[in-house]
Amino acid sequence: MEPMVLNLTSMRTSSDGAWQGDNPLNHAFTLLIVQTTLVLFISRFLAFLLKPFRQPKVIAEIIGGILLGPSALGRIKDFSHIIFPSWSTPILESVASIGLLFYLFLVGLELDLSSIRRSGKSAITIALAGISLPFLIAVGVTFLMRKAINGENKVGYPQFLMFIGVALSITAFPVLARILAELKLLTTRIGETAMAAAAFNDVAAWILLALAMALASGNHEGPLVSIWVLISGVAFVVFMFILVRPMMTWVANRCSSQTEDEAYICLTLAEVMLSGFMTDLIGVHAIFGAFIFRLIIPKGGEFAAKLTKRIEDFVSGLLLPLYFASSGLKTDITKIRGIKAWGLLALIISVSCTGKILGTFLVAMLCMIQVRESLALGVLMNTKGLVELIVLNIGKEKQVFHMHQFHHLMPVSLETI
Repeated sequence: MEPMVLNLTSMRTSSDGAWQGDNPLNHAFTLLIVQTTLVLFISRFLAFLLKPFRQPKVIAEIIGGILLGPSALGRIKDFSHIIFPSWSTPILESVASIGLLFYLFLVGLELDLSSIRRSGKSAITIALAGISLPFLIAVGVTFLMRKAINGENKVGYPQFLMFIGVALSITAFPVLARILAELKLLTTRIGETAMAAAAFNDVAAWILLALAMALASGNHEGPLVSIWVLISGVAFVVFMFILVRPMMTWVANRCSSQTEDEAYICLTLAEVMLSGFMTDLIGVHAIFGAFIFRLIIPKGGEFAAKLTKRIEDFVSGLLLPLYFASSGLKTDITKIRGIKAWGLLALIISVSCTGKILGTFLVAMLCMIQVRESLALGVLMNTKGLVELIVLNIGKEKQVFHMHQFHHLMPVSLETI
């Protein structure tokens, strides 16, 4: 079956119906409905199968995307051309990115920076070790991958190193919080230390990611562009904390004291998207705007609870699975061929875990934490699959990662969720 060629400038959202001989799958909105339904069905079915193994839903969503993509069903030409044609990819990814934007905002409502101060220097020291050693290992991994994978040496070394370093050193704060809650460890010493270290790691990693994106922006235009991106990004952060934060504190107080809160909720959601637009305009990425905006929302009051209650199910249950599935749709496991390629994959997985666990373990021991708890801290801080996946997708968008690189790193994100 020949792929259908569409003129995107004249694309219609809905069809005239089958009775008039119009195929609904040739139109953007109806195809999006089919894609979303299929992704939700596959991911929920896989989540049901993986439930006895206590695997998080994101694993099922990524695997579902891989099965729907070129690794499995996508190899059937009729299936890929009809259900996931190339012209529909930007539409699907745009809807999925809106879900990611609001998800990062929601999980930020759980991030309490005061926990870092309460836990003292030990949590900060542990977090720094968990970032530093993986970054040192990333130097060797970057050099090896540029030599081992064809085409990777065409990417600038600093940009490549920054993205690999962030991918190896980041800790997924929202995933860690849920793991500790399920294990009932949040109020224990190890739980409080892990949460404080993860909070510091989360902020540091996103700052490093912003730096990586700034470097990537100047990859083709020169270093001067990167400098302007960094200056603009710092100015945006200052603006948000000095001018927007007091306004959001006023909004939170008004919303908490009134039953009619719809206007304040809508204003906040609009500001999430506007913040994303501003950072994308700067040249960083839209999700960095959502990250900064989430930090200026007052924590612990009724306002944060109302925001979460209003949009959490819609974002986490419907939109976010599309993001993880779209990542799987871009992954072709069959491209990893031969002993050399699989050996490289095994090496990347090994060092990505070793650096994070070993760095955290050694510094925790120096902080007079028992051996068993130090090892547990290392394993907990190695939880990074969810956020690592976001880093990999941004690297691909910024053309820092080529497809072969992306295929090698996707299994790593699955292994560390």
